[in-house]
Amino acid sequence: MAKVINKAIFSSRILSINLVTYHTHHRVMTHIDPVQQGRYYKLNFVLVQPKVGGVFLCAKCIMNLCGRVYLFRPDKYEHSVTKIETGKRVLLSIALNI
Repeated sequence: MAKVINKAIFSSRILSINLVTYHTHHRVMTHIDPVQQGRYYKLNFVLVQPKVGGVFLCAKCIMNLCGRVYLFRPDKYEHSVTKIETGKRVLLSIALNI
């Protein structure tokens, strides 16, 4: 299985922007992202969808536009991505910790 490629575009104490590529056979197990303090928000733009699989699942999304743009609280709600059977998944991920 290929490794996840996480390219940091910008990073500060409260804001980070990353380009993340997940390859065939990768999955993200159900989890919550812990933070030491504050509220944690993620806005993910799916730039490339896998042909089969790679579906984002979240216990509660603030916003979900056509399965391509997600705003959610990864510190409060479980989330995961199903196994990518064919293709790759590329995200522009913007994280805000306030």
